[in-house]
Parts: sequence; structure tokens; C-alpha cells
Amino acid sequence: MNLQTSPFNLQSPEEAIAYLRSPQAIRDRCGQLFELARQDKLSHFRCDLTQLGRVANYVIAVMQEQYPDGQIPFHSRWQHFEVGGVPRLAQLERMLAGLSPVERAVTRFDLAIVSVLLDAGAGDRWLYCERETDSIFQRSEGLAVASFRMFCQGAFSSHPHQLLQVDAQGLQSLSEATLAQGFQVSEDNPLVGLAGRVELLQKLGRSLLAFPQMFGDDNPRPGHLVHYLLERSHHKQLPAATVLRAVLEGLGSIWSGRIEIAGVNLGDVWYHPALEGSREQGAGSRGISTDDLRLTTSLVPFHKLSQWLTYSLLEPLQELGLEITGLDDLTGLPEYRNGGLCLDLGLLHAKHSDIFQQTHSVDSEVVVEWRALTVILLDQIAATIRQQLEMDAKQLPLVKILQGGTWSAGRRIAAELRPNGVSPIQLQSDGTVF
Repeated sequence: MNLQTSPFNLQSPEEAIAYLRSPQAIRDRCGQLFELARQDKLSHFRCDLTQLGRVANYVIAVMQEQYPDGQIPFHSRWQHFEVGGVPRLAQLERMLAGLSPVERAVTRFDLAIVSVLLDAGAGDRWLYCERETDSIFQRSEGLAVASFRMFCQGAFSSHPHQLLQVDAQGLQSLSEATLAQGFQVSEDNPLVGLAGRVELLQKLGRSLLAFPQMFGDDNPRPGHLVHYLLERSHHKQLPAATVLRAVLEGLGSIWSGRIEIAGVNLGDVWYHPALEGSREQGAGSRGISTDDLRLTTSLVPFHKLSQWLTYSLLEPLQELGLEITGLDDLTGLPEYRNGGLCLDLGLLHAKHSDIFQQTHSVDSEVVVEWRALTVILLDQIAATIRQQLEMDAKQLPLVKILQGGTWSAGRRIAAELRPNGVSPIQLQSDGTVF
């Protein structure tokens, strides 16, 4: 469906929901805010596109240092599982010996889905000590290792003799105390949004039961999405957008306090008052339910965690022999490393210094604006990198530039500029967005 942003083309709630769940809508709405930024008509940020070449060169240097052979993997959860040079995935494969290729893919889906959903920002005080290696990790890598170890110990399974799985009953019975123990959370080692993460996984358990066509009738598991996607492949080809659509449909109900249309949870979708419809129609911010399609013109979708999860599900599908098409239909991820790169290297400028002094909620105008501009700037950074390296999108898709790449470059410049490499903008996270 090729819907435009005009509310008059959205004839029903179903069309509006389908549109706002599409990568096209992400680029449409973020593009609208980007055009306003180019005209210096936004309240909080302006763009300086003269810095594109400088940023591209910085990212290229990081890519070539990290991947001198040019073999860049997808930006996915799988890279984090190997942090510290520990072959954890090889350990997992040995534990899965005897399973069929599809059964192994189902298990890998289970692991990736629960691990990604647990990865929304750890804060700058949390640490994880991996007892198996006596190594200490922070942030995304620490969350990855902690969730990997919990998975291997059967923390998300309700079956004592089938530990290496995630199932509906295991998720629904997960307690905050269990997750705190697995992630080594204490008063001296706080994890941002712990309660929000537990609630997210419990809701995932309920969603598995609500969508048997995706997750199975008997022993519903997130990994059973493998079967659903295999049925939707054609001649061994599967569009990346089809995977994202399945993720958004199957997991859409798990997000708390989100905007709804006709009772359907939209997920990582937020209002911005600069777009048509919100000021005039009195749109709110979070937890709003509406049937008024005029209000949808002021909504900006991102689907950050869902897109990162999609990227993380592609590799197990490729191992089953599927060709993933339309990789660049998906967008860059609007999170604080990519957004921080744009701010720290001068592609974005904050109009008011108090932006850096205050803590902002994820639904604030500041954060929505910052994330939207990041999405479009990532496309422009990618195009500039390809031009400089004389490569095309097939040779160097966006998902590899993110990995190679902008995320690592954002972390590096943050570490150079600020203690502990914290985000340039302080975020009030509930553990379900970043």
C-alpha cells in the first residue's frame, strides 16, 4: 500500500495503522521535520549539512579500523554476544547439536527477541560481571551477555527439561526479582527501567497467546515466528519489510503508555506539534486513544527496537537459505549513539543550551525532533559514505553502515567529549525505547 501523508488518503483506522507501521511512514514523517529544520523552522534543532563530508570521513575511519577486510556484519544483537572475544555463539551451537536447521533458527529467534527487548539503555552506573569469564561489561554488551546467560540457564522457559527456549508461560511468570538477580541489579548497581523491562516481557508472553497464527497454538514461543516468515517467502526471497511488519503486528501490544488508534497500540510512535493536525486538533502525547484520523498527520513513527530486532532476525533466516530483499527499505535507528554522532560532529545544533542541562522524556518535543532528524541524517551519511567509497547500496547497505559504522562512531566521539561517554542529551528512560 503506497499511502501518502495526507489524512484524506487514510480512509480507515486499519489503513492508518498499516501506514504508521511502515518504513515509508518513518521516512515520510521524519522527512517533513527535516525539511522544516532545513528552513530553520523547528523549535529545538537546526541542521548544518556542510558537515556531512566530515562526518562521513569520521565514520569511514572507524569502519576501516574495525573491519579492515571490509567484511562488515549487519547491525544486530549477534555482534554483542561475542563481546570480549568469547565464542558464546559457538557454545550455544554446541548445545543445539542434534536439532534441525529450522529448530536451531527457532531457538536463535527466541534468544534474539528476548535479548533485544531487554536492551533499551542500561544507564551509566550499571555493570555486569560474567562469572564464566570473570569479565565486566556495561551498556548494550553487558545487557547482551546477561540476557544470553539467563537464556542458557532457562530463565525464560517454563519447561525444566527444555531450558533453551522462551515460552509464553515462562515470560508471564518472570518476576522483577528474577530479572534483577540475573542482571545483578542492586542498590549499588542500578539498572534503568528494570520494572519496565519485566512488564515488557510479561506482555510479550500474553501477546504470544494472542497470536497463535504467528507464535503457535502448542507451547507458543517467539521463535515460532520463523515458521510464519518461511510461509511468506517466495522463491527463497523475503523482503525485510515483511519481517518488520510481522514484528510490529505480533509484538505491537507489549508497549506501555503508547498512542492508540481504535484500540490498537502503535508502539514507538509520537506526536510532534510542528506537523499538521496536533495544535489545531488538540492532540496529546502518551497513552492517547483516538479514532480521529486527522490526528494521525501529527504522528512520527520510529519503531527503533522493532527495527533493530528485525535486523537481528535476518541472519538466522539467511542461514536457512533465504535471500533478504529490500534491506534499505528499513531505516537507520534513532537512538542516542546515532543521534549523538550528529550532535557531537556538528550536523545538528541545539538552539538552546538548556537542552543539555535538562532531562527529557521520550515523548518530549526535543527528543522526537532529535530522533526524526537523526533518521534522515543517517540516510544522508550513508549516501555520502557510499559516494566516497565508490560503492552502491547493495554493496554497502545501511544496516552495515550502522554497524561499521555510525553506532560505533557515536560511541567513540561521546567517549572523547564526555566522562563515561554518556549521551549528549539526558534521557528519562523507562527501559522500553532506547
